[in-house]
Amino acid sequence: MITPPNGPVKSDTRIWAEGYTQHELDLAQETFGLTFPPDLIAFFLERRPVQGYDWRFDAERIRRMLAAPLRGLIFDVENSDLWWPEWGDRPATAEARADVVREVVNQAPKLVPLVYHRYLPCEPNESGNPVFSIHQSDVIYYGANIADYFEREFVSDRGPIVGPIKQIRFWSELADRY
Repeated sequence: MITPPNGPVKSDTRIWAEGYTQHELDLAQETFGLTFPPDLIAFFLERRPVQGYDWRFDAERIRRMLAAPLRGLIFDVENSDLWWPEWGDRPATAEARADVVREVVNQAPKLVPLVYHRYLPCEPNESGNPVFSIHQSDVIYYGANIADYFEREFVSDRGPIVGPIKQIRFWSELADRY
């Protein structure tokens, strides 16, 4: 069992549902081209959030959420003057700008949608990755790791995140820049 920093997760059925089988998790990872980090697998084997995405039945919602970070960044490139110097000169056309952003996001670690617009990066494929809230280019840390996130989201008040937060290529930089 994953125990959040402040004790075990409540077993309230309004918050938690029965976990997945290993076969269901394997199928979900294969279907969506993701590799769930080991702490997420351990958590999902035990329980899953009722408000989260059901990896067995919510394929369309999950696909929309997998595409949302890229769509949001492209939106901000076009509507909020988002453009990093590292991306080179800003192309003249929206299509060319979208191609650059698409390439940047494709090189970044893939994200696993958890609940609403909260995401866990797949890389590195190890326990302890932070959870991000991602809405367009508004990226913030929502938990230092999966247990901390679920504790904050469903059990206790959200105080400041305590302790070190693992840096994740691109996504942490996006969170730290804005």
